[in-house]
Amino acid sequence: MSTAPARPLARRRTPATAPPARRGPRRTAASLTAGALVALTAACGASGADGGAASGSGAEERTLTVLAAASLRDVLTEIAADFEAEHEGVTVALSFAGSSDLADQVLAGAPADVLATADERTMERVVEAGDARDPVVFATNTLTVVTPPDNPAEVTGLADLADDDVRVVVCAPRVPCGAATDAVEDAAGVSLHRVSEEASVTDVLGKVTSGEADAGLVYVTDARLAGQDVAVVDVPEAAAAVNTYPVAVLAAASEAGPDQAELAQEWVDLVTGDAGREALADAGFGAP
Repeated sequence: MSTAPARPLARRRTPATAPPARRGPRRTAASLTAGALVALTAACGASGADGGAASGSGAEERTLTVLAAASLRDVLTEIAADFEAEHEGVTVALSFAGSSDLADQVLAGAPADVLATADERTMERVVEAGDARDPVVFATNTLTVVTPPDNPAEVTGLADLADDDVRVVVCAPRVPCGAATDAVEDAAGVSLHRVSEEASVTDVLGKVTSGEADAGLVYVTDARLAGQDVAVVDVPEAAAAVNTYPVAVLAAASEAGPDQAELAQEWVDLVTGDAGREALADAGFGAP
């Protein structure tokens, strides 16, 4: 696809719908774990039996299924609105979760077209299995500390999170935000008082905003989106762990046929192109 000049992206929320049964990946959907099926169903909803029929305007109705790290939820929802506007008859079905969980879904045969993770290590698992090709890094992100708005534990820096009286919530080590947390912890030479390890940065943020935790480590982009629901404590040590975000077309898209593979590549081109970079920068992501 030729690259169109960058322009402001549409800022509407597009409900995701489930992908129609359009392909036969090398693993059947029956091989999916129950958790993977629930994740995809919750994100995509129920699809009609005639999902591949022509729309009233004459454009063929098609679905592009994108699995993405939880920290990308808002910006990719925005980008999806622009993509749909440029592709008549196309619905982008977005599913967000922890990167490791998404990789597990792909490896189990989830019928998806594109994967975007919050680190290259997780993407490499999928590439090595032959389920993705040619990943491209499109953004970076770093961690920060957030507390409830009134900062009840009076946290002023990372060292305070070692106090036994401070309830600290972080991502589990198996997901990118958790691996980054471990790296920051090692660089700072502190041992965080962890009371909970969560599957995604969104879950960490939820524990803090609900008052279940005194502090949590989340991406700067998530802290920015939370606005007045949290107080932010700068963490200079976070420079020791900059996460890089790759995106790739999945093998299942190619197996579905050249048209689906081309559609998936056009999504990658948008995310990595000028318009995508502008939206990501507006959301607080760093350049690759």
